[in-house]
Parts: sequence; C-alpha cells; structure tokens
Amino acid sequence: MRSRTPDRLCAEAVDLARAAAEEAALPGMVGDHIDAVADGDRVVTHLFACNEPGYRGWRWAVTVARASRAKIVTLDETVLLPGPDALLAPEWVPWSERLRPGDMGPGDLLPTEADDLRLEAGFSGDDAPPPNSAVAEGMAAEVADTEDATVMPDSPAIQPAPDRGGIAAVAEELGMRRARVLSRYGLHTAADRWEEAYGAKTPMAQAAPATCMTCGFLTPLTGSLRQAFGVCANEFAPADGRVVSLAYGCGAHSEAAVMPKPPRPAAPVVDETVVEPLALRPERDGGSVEEAGPGEELGHS
Repeated sequence: MRSRTPDRLCAEAVDLARAAAEEAALPGMVGDHIDAVADGDRVVTHLFACNEPGYRGWRWAVTVARASRAKIVTLDETVLLPGPDALLAPEWVPWSERLRPGDMGPGDLLPTEADDLRLEAGFSGDDAPPPNSAVAEGMAAEVADTEDATVMPDSPAIQPAPDRGGIAAVAEELGMRRARVLSRYGLHTAADRWEEAYGAKTPMAQAAPATCMTCGFLTPLTGSLRQAFGVCANEFAPADGRVVSLAYGCGAHSEAAVMPKPPRPAAPVVDETVVEPLALRPERDGGSVEEAGPGEELGHS
C-alpha cells in the first residue's frame, strides 16, 4: 500500500531535491517548490516549477528515498514531467495518416501495405511450379528424355525446365500481369476525390458556359471511369493534365467563344477601261508620224 503521508525526512529534503533539479536543468530554469508527493514508504517526489519558455506548465520531479531505519535521504531520479495544464505536443500520428497529396518529392518512395483497402489481388501469373517440387522434377526428367536436351551431371530436380507458353505470357503481353489492381473501394475513393476537385459543384464549373462532355479538349479515360471522367488537354485551362468530371467545365471550353477572323484588306481595283491619249510628233521627211514617249514634248523640226 502506498502511504498517503509523505515521510518526514524525505519531505524535508527540499534543498537536496532542488540541487538535483538545478544540476539537470539550465541555469535559472528551476522555479518554486510546488509540492511533495508520497510515492511509497519513505519515497517522496518533490515538484518544482519549470521556467523554460517552451515548457509551460511542466514541472521538475525529483524523487528521494531513504532506507528503513536510516537517517540519510538519498537521491533517486530527476525528470521533467508535464503538469495538469502543461503545453503538450499533439498526439503522434503515423506517417501514413499524415501524408497528404503533394507531399512527395523527387526520389521519395511511398510503400503500400499488404492489406491496403485500395488494392486487391490481381493476376500473379505464377503458372511455373516452385523449385524442388514434384512437378518440377517431372518436368526436368521430361527434358532429359528429349533428343536435344543437355543432361547435366546432377540431380534431375535441378535440370532446366523448358520454356512454355501459358496464360502468364499472354497476360504480360496484354499488360494485365499485375500483382495487385485497384479495388472497388479504391476506385470509389479516387472518383470522389476527383469529383470534389474538378466536379460539377466547383465554382469554376458553376460559371462555365458548357461542360467538359462537349469540349473538344477532353480525352476520355478507359474502362468504367470513361463514363464519368476524362483528362483535360487544354494547356490554358485550369485543369490541364488533370482528371476532370464530365460535368466539370471552365471558360477554356473549345466551343465557349469562337475568335472572329481578322479583317482582310480589300483587293486593289484596277480600272482597265480608261484610255490615255497619245501625243503625236509632226510629220518628218517621209511622211511618217511618230508617237511621243512619256514625258516628251512635241516639237517641230
């Protein structure tokens, strides 16, 4: 049973406890004596105020004790503990719960848990038997019996197995050989996140002249997401390169406004019906009349 009344000699060892607290703390950071709490028979903890600026409400706790029938009080431990109104750090949250979109940088790796709800088992393609199994031994023996087989001087169990076409090879060629794929829960959470960021209820969509469904810059997704989402391919749009809802919209819609063509100047008009009079030179010897060239004046010989 813990004694409710502090031991008298231990309770009186305030100076011993203060000296121990001042040795552990920075100079001047040990404040007034607050209380002496009995932790057991002949075991008392002295509490001193902490004057550290960053430790508001914390207390230096110095525990002293004495042996049975002994008159000398000895030091047990010195620690800094939070008080009832102490300023404490927030409760620790695992990194997987603190991570937010945009926190990752170049070179960062984000592992996923084996039981991640956003993923489910895909096609593993493990149609080859594990080594040293009965099936592997039979396949190795079959290789050794063929004409072109190279028999190695060792156990048939470690003979090379032949390359065989199977479902795994076809799945890999089609891009379907993934250990895990997106689960229905992961699909729904992603759709909710995209709808919240670029959906019909956003202020941009509310003020848009039309939806992305009718926009020429929309690139539809594949699979079931094609029915509700696509990728914006307009470099001037606020959602360029982002997954947008078909009900989203912005002012960069392809049919929002058609730019008028710049006015072209009128073609020059050439009046070919006007005939300019020609000036004639006087007759010379020979009776011929010559035309006067441009800028020439008529003269008499």
